[in-house]
Amino acid sequence: MGTLETGDWSSQLKRGVLELCILQLLREESSYGYEIVTTLDALGPLAAGENTVYPLLRRLKADGMLETFLRESPSGPPRQYYRLTPDGRKRLTALGKEWQAMASAVDQCLHKGDAK
Repeated sequence: MGTLETGDWSSQLKRGVLELCILQLLREESSYGYEIVTTLDALGPLAAGENTVYPLLRRLKADGMLETFLRESPSGPPRQYYRLTPDGRKRLTALGKEWQAMASAVDQCLHKGDAK
């Protein structure tokens, strides 16, 4: 049975949380794809390339979690912006609760048996 290298494991973990993070980034204000990519890049371990982020944005839009609109750009053609739909806000709340429960359980597991 093969083992995952640390980088492979991190990649798998990141894939699982990117949807939550993108929805959270769009919670307060709309954004365009490249801006989302650069924001994730600035968060280090959450860095994800355009080949990962854009397909996820398209899927979230197709699933009714996001809607798009065009906004003029100070440099170049208008940009396609993404914003949460009401269903997207519900999904964000559900994923946030799921993440909190999972993170708490993992933290408990990692500290099980620590000095009491």
